[in-house]
Amino acid sequence: MSVSIGIDHVVKRYGENTIIPDLSVEIKNGEFFTLLGPSGCGKTTLLRMIAGFNSIEGGEISFDDKVINRIDAHKRNIGMVFQNYAIFPHMTVRQNVEYGLKLRKEPKDSMKKKVDDILKVVQIEEYQDRLPQNLSGGQQQRVALARAIVIHPSVLLMDEPLSNLDAKLRIEMRSAIREVQHQVGITTVYVTHDQEEALAISDRIAVMKSGVIQQVGTPEYIYTRPANTFVSTFIGHSNLFHATICKEMGFTGICLANGYRIEMDNLSEEAQNGQKAVVSIRPEEFSINPGIKARITETTFLGKYINYVLEFEDSMILPGQPSIEFTQDLGHSELLHQVGDIIDLRPNAAKINVYTQDQEKSLIKTLS
Repeated sequence: MSVSIGIDHVVKRYGENTIIPDLSVEIKNGEFFTLLGPSGCGKTTLLRMIAGFNSIEGGEISFDDKVINRIDAHKRNIGMVFQNYAIFPHMTVRQNVEYGLKLRKEPKDSMKKKVDDILKVVQIEEYQDRLPQNLSGGQQQRVALARAIVIHPSVLLMDEPLSNLDAKLRIEMRSAIREVQHQVGITTVYVTHDQEEALAISDRIAVMKSGVIQQVGTPEYIYTRPANTFVSTFIGHSNLFHATICKEMGFTGICLANGYRIEMDNLSEEAQNGQKAVVSIRPEEFSINPGIKARITETTFLGKYINYVLEFEDSMILPGQPSIEFTQDLGHSELLHQVGDIIDLRPNAAKINVYTQDQEKSLIKTLS
């Protein structure tokens, strides 16, 4: 039976090194919850704490209302899927999937039914008599998924399960994992550093940095309303501009460093006239209209889109950004631009994000 997971002020240390200083989050019963962040942010460490593979130096982890800190890993009723599949090479697909049930002394009749059912769910019935060496990477990962689910765990934990697959297989398998999770309804905690994967597969995402959760929300909300510039630039691409809050003479909005003004009706009460700010504009939030002048320095054809790398006045943009970009949808564009062209771009005022000067807090009204 699936459970909710409560993580309350959890701390993880290795000697003097604190990996997770103080982390709290609630994972709902039956949801697909993804821990997303760069390498070394603590996401796998947290997953291993839930699994019981890592000790907990402070705080509590609970399944429903039962604290599990002192419960051994093998007694937590979890299913685990690893990056390297971890299936037995000398066993057939069916024998691999049966393994956990045999350890639990499942009666033969019910074991056969459970294995038959899960092989059908993960679509590997026809491969049940094959050895792993005769399977593709995607098929092996389906075996690992079936073995984890067939024991009916309370929680399914998945640690970068698709990172060893090629790009096409990753897309195929993330859809398969999502579909299987929907069918079985098991609370799932999924670890990845792949932003696109997290957006495609999750009910909610927790974005992590240096052992601290920066934001928790649905994929759509995290992408459209990132809590700070770390989230904004980690998930997708964002262009960062210097700005000043302008609230005077009937105008409310932001003024960019070159004097260009963007009227906005969704600034929070905290945004004060004259306050220095940082504006985040995604490449698709620009349109070709009278606005800010930019010079095209590079073009990349991407099928449905053309991606332009842009050059603005140095005083307008935050230093250290890899590139400033604009994405043009070819399905709605007559004119294509070339390197060296000067274009006018208008930001979409309803979609851009505004942050405090330290880049840590949004100045956009939150939805109630």
